[in-house]
Amino acid sequence: MGKIFNITGVCIPTRHYMVDISRQLGQIRTLIDQGAYFTINRARQYGKTTTLYALNRFLGDDYLVVNLDFQALDTAKFADGNIFSLTFARYFLQRIYRQNPLIPEELQDSLSELDMAVSEEKKEFSLYDLFQYLIRICHASARPIILIIDEVDSAADNQVFLDFLAQLRNYYLERDTLGTQTFHSVILAGVCDVKNMRRKLRPDDAHKTNSPWNIATRFKVDMSFSQDDIAGMLRSYEADRHTGMDIGSIAGLLFHYTSGYPYLVSALCKLIDEDVAQSDAFRTKSPWTSDGFFAAERMLLSEKNTLFDSLIGKLTDYPELNTLIEKLLFTGAAISYNMDEPAFDVATMFGFIRNNHGTVEISNRIFETRLYNLYLSGAQMQRMDIYTASQRDKNCFVMDGHLNMRHILERFVIHFHDLYKDSDETFIENSGRKLFLLYLRPIINGVGNYYVEAQTRDMARTDVIVDYRGEQFIIEIKIWHGLEYHTRGERQLSAYLDAYHTDKGYMLSFNFNKKKKIGVNEIVVGNKTIIEAVV
Repeated sequence: MGKIFNITGVCIPTRHYMVDISRQLGQIRTLIDQGAYFTINRARQYGKTTTLYALNRFLGDDYLVVNLDFQALDTAKFADGNIFSLTFARYFLQRIYRQNPLIPEELQDSLSELDMAVSEEKKEFSLYDLFQYLIRICHASARPIILIIDEVDSAADNQVFLDFLAQLRNYYLERDTLGTQTFHSVILAGVCDVKNMRRKLRPDDAHKTNSPWNIATRFKVDMSFSQDDIAGMLRSYEADRHTGMDIGSIAGLLFHYTSGYPYLVSALCKLIDEDVAQSDAFRTKSPWTSDGFFAAERMLLSEKNTLFDSLIGKLTDYPELNTLIEKLLFTGAAISYNMDEPAFDVATMFGFIRNNHGTVEISNRIFETRLYNLYLSGAQMQRMDIYTASQRDKNCFVMDGHLNMRHILERFVIHFHDLYKDSDETFIENSGRKLFLLYLRPIINGVGNYYVEAQTRDMARTDVIVDYRGEQFIIEIKIWHGLEYHTRGERQLSAYLDAYHTDKGYMLSFNFNKKKKIGVNEIVVGNKTIIEAVV
């Protein structure tokens, strides 16, 4: 069986199409060579375990690597220091033998001593005792020993683990001050940064943030995929499959819609390769085109998976974050990124938002569209009159498979005037964009998609790009701020259309001028045609 795209578990180069991560491995190797202790904390399905698997092989000639996974330990193993120490010692021995079949002769005695100690089930075998044996093993080894612990989140709510980290910190400090032989480098991997782990320390459920890992070196390795990274993976696929795809174009689409989020890249590729290719529309043509990509994107956005469930769960867990994200999406408000705000910290840690020069930004277009769909499909939204109007109208906007965007704007102007003509400016500024997207979504749902261009979104202007059966429609949604600003906006839209290689664009203006003339008209700016709707 040939290679496939993989979205579950570890990616194996001989079995899966995958990005070349030698750049990331080289940067991690630099930290290890320096003897650093650090944490790799990245969002779910961000390639952490695959990176650690590859790191084992990458370091094998120069280091003795012991890779543990705390998911293998059940809660009872963290009951107290004695149980944890015995369990850790057995697990350490098991993995060092399994991962290094040819154990160096100089290690045999110290490993046997630890094996004998844990086989006796000593009740007084403590963390201190455990580390005395580990130090002897590190001292005996001709090669520096690297300790890697994956899924440290599994131990987050256990005091004994925090005590274990404190021991690691103590001997790390003694390495430099007293010359103690200990692990050359320690890597802890998980979603949560160990420094942010919270522990219930008292029966009254009071929480305290513990920082036993303040020796950790800052981990700055970018584990997202670049467009070139993605192109390299596609070249490997194309060498096997000969689809005739434009590798640069498809890699560009994958990168611009995912911002290099590893799971999203692989998931879209897998959908194109397996699902889109088997659909009726692509039985006689290659799915590795922009049409095939957007078909896969629609499939991904409509499916239920653990990544999207986690995204939605965080909005439920942190209502203040939910409020801020909704404000960001629908008003264009610039929300200052505050690293001391717990909700922001959590959302960043889980990969849903990022800090873009001091302001909050959704991490990628896929997440953003999923969030728009979430907010616009709620029961409260679907009870709104504008949504009901869209449900009635939605079958009259497609002719011969083509979307008539001008007609959509014409109908929206009529409905908005009928329903909201007496609304104040505050309502329109806060809700106007949401109402248009709420009207638009049922019309294109299941066939087309849309996203908001983050670079042009602000309180006055939002650019919405609609993809429908391979056609793109650029719509600028703006608040009226006078004729001069309006004219400048027309020129901006005209220039923006050049980037999308199209001669026609659309503008929806929310105008508070009492003498305004509502309706839709066509204007020409240079060599561009702009269909402008005023409400």
